[in-house]
Amino acid sequence: MKGFVLAGFVGRLPMSMLGIGIVLLVTALTESYATAGAVAAMTNVSFAIAAPLSGRLVDRFGQSRVITPFAIVNGLALAGLMLAAGFDLPEWTLYATGLAVGATSLSLGSMVRARWSALHGGSAKMHTAFAFESVADEVIFVTGPALVTVLATAVNPYAGLVVALVAMLAGSLALAAQRRTQPPVQPVRHGGGSPILIPGIALLSCVYLGLGAVFGSVDLITVAFAEEHGVKGAAGFLLAAFAGGSMVSGLWFGSRTWKMSLRGRFVRALGVFVVGLLPIMFVSTAGFMALFLFLAGLAISPTLITGFSLTERMVPPSLLTEGMAWISTSIGFGVAIGAWAGGRLTESFGASNAYAFPLGCALLAAVVGVAGSSLLRIPGASSPAES
Repeated sequence: MKGFVLAGFVGRLPMSMLGIGIVLLVTALTESYATAGAVAAMTNVSFAIAAPLSGRLVDRFGQSRVITPFAIVNGLALAGLMLAAGFDLPEWTLYATGLAVGATSLSLGSMVRARWSALHGGSAKMHTAFAFESVADEVIFVTGPALVTVLATAVNPYAGLVVALVAMLAGSLALAAQRRTQPPVQPVRHGGGSPILIPGIALLSCVYLGLGAVFGSVDLITVAFAEEHGVKGAAGFLLAAFAGGSMVSGLWFGSRTWKMSLRGRFVRALGVFVVGLLPIMFVSTAGFMALFLFLAGLAISPTLITGFSLTERMVPPSLLTEGMAWISTSIGFGVAIGAWAGGRLTESFGASNAYAFPLGCALLAAVVGVAGSSLLRIPGASSPAES
């Protein structure tokens, strides 16, 4: 296994730990869920805004030159947030440090995928590589929240974020040190415009905004569902089932050689996602909810794998990291919207009824993806399976 894979895995562990870690720390020290949620939201939104900008810096100057200063500043910002909470500093300091944490968090998943692209771009190995990365993401989202929760509740309120900080620094600096596998800096062509101006990337960003709303709302609504049914402690298990379905499908999807086009796989995965979410509105027990969330999760990895593969094919090499960062940004904004809307709908109509929101978001994403699929043509594709 290549060293950058392990470094990237460790470095992006915090992406599943920061949000819940901040909530657990701030609520433990301030006893304010409103403040904790607002700080976590500030972190997510600032990351979503800054990710394409940091991605552009990576494309211009190379990964190693950008990762190191960003990682150091990110570590200082996270330490500052913990100190601000611990010393009961004015509330604005929590928002300021939270904003800094998000703005300096790098999309390491995009950088790892860019390295795979530099090694195997245009070959059949890219499908397997992106499938592997999707599975790695799901492993992170299965284990990260549980790890930070145990550390924060059983060890110390700071422990989860401290581990996240150490993992970020260790993984990021290790990735930066591996210069041999980083994509070469390429001369900017096509007028140096942003990848979001490419019609296919704009379409994918809209689709992933909807899918991010699914992820954000399902997470929050499922916690409420577990509490409504007297099994709040099972919420983590239910969410792990959702991510576990994606992990299993990623292994299966990535191991196959496909003759169907990337576009075909993408739109079919969106349709399967909609169908998979239908039953969860009618489930009344935690056991069946775990089963149906697992089944719904089966469509996640194929959708992400094909979306990143399409991005890799449509974006010029000189803009590749920024192009992939736009996908991460869209998901991030969607997660923030989904969490907000899911909370409002759950309070007003109950958890089971609130599941109509992620279903509607998935349906809207599928409609947009299918209607605009003609924009997903890959320049210079030589075979149906490539287009």
